[in-house]
Amino acid sequence: MNYQEVEERYPTYGDDFEGEPGVGTQDQKPRILLMGLRRSGKSSIQKVVFHKMSPNETLFLESTNKIVKDDINNSSFVQFQIWDFPGQIDFFEPTFDSDMIFGGCGALVFVIDAQDEYLEALTKLNQTVTKAYKVNPRIKFEVFIHKVDGVSDDFKMESQRDIHQRATDDLADAGLDQIHLSFHLTSIYDHSIFEAFSKVVQKLIPQLPTLENLLNILISNSGIEKAFLFDVVSKIYIATDASPVDMQSYELCCDMIDVVIDLSCIYGLQGSTDIAAFDNQSSSLIKLNNSTILYLREVNKFLALVCILREDNFSRQGVIDYNFLCFREAIERVFELRLKQQKSQCLQHDDDFLDGAMVANGRTQMNASDGESVDVIVT
Repeated sequence: MNYQEVEERYPTYGDDFEGEPGVGTQDQKPRILLMGLRRSGKSSIQKVVFHKMSPNETLFLESTNKIVKDDINNSSFVQFQIWDFPGQIDFFEPTFDSDMIFGGCGALVFVIDAQDEYLEALTKLNQTVTKAYKVNPRIKFEVFIHKVDGVSDDFKMESQRDIHQRATDDLADAGLDQIHLSFHLTSIYDHSIFEAFSKVVQKLIPQLPTLENLLNILISNSGIEKAFLFDVVSKIYIATDASPVDMQSYELCCDMIDVVIDLSCIYGLQGSTDIAAFDNQSSSLIKLNNSTILYLREVNKFLALVCILREDNFSRQGVIDYNFLCFREAIERVFELRLKQQKSQCLQHDDDFLDGAMVANGRTQMNASDGESVDVIVT
């Protein structure tokens, strides 16, 4: 088995640090399921986060009436599948294959419309989680309390508290209190949906603890207050340091990425559409009026490091740039080691498979000696 076949068989985040995105088959990519009642906002979330649709345009989306599978691999580091399920789906129908749906699932996102009566949604949530957990206990369960735009903070907090309490009580009554549900307040009209999806995607990245540790080392030695490692295309941050995430800071970093990409598209392509707008020359420095600096550096053509620091600490820019180069090299090594480990596991898997095939072949030959004609195909 050659390296290309290995990457097709075992694709994960970071396999293609210096090359193109992985070419793994659809069923082998990490899978995220979007579920919820009809008109809860599932399709709108998908279109806004991953297809750059304007939130106002989502008002004209038709209701989903079948499972929609969407490959998220548009020149992005973050690559997985999103399955958008219609709200009227019945898990107890004979045609519903629970093993196939939930067996290869990495995360299940259940969307609840906070501006509507959510008792029916909570019942559906309990059924969904119970069914999925029995098939695959490793699934990460995420609940998006959606459409919280335009409502008061008190309403948001009360809705989250009530939904959290009812959902956990329902699971406890069913004897499934070991299931952990994560809750997020979201809206497509601000950055909360991007921040929530960032947390979902992070749980599917096996290298996350190492990335977080590298960011902690970087900021502690560079006088940086906050650092995000962003996927440039989706504006999802795949890792950040240990300090709490402030929504306003995250929004500033997202807006900075938009500015860098827009300017790169105008001035960076030099008339050639074959060259990516975001490349190893991409960087940006923005000084705010509160003596804070936003500093962006390209990690690779899919990832960007965005830092927030005080203007006084930026006087040591040479030290910061040197530490960044060390950080970028360390990330490259992390993903290289990960890929080597996967290739080793793949080769071991093939050896085990061939050993089993040889044993099966030997048994078939013994049976054939009784006078029967048997054809053996080993794939």
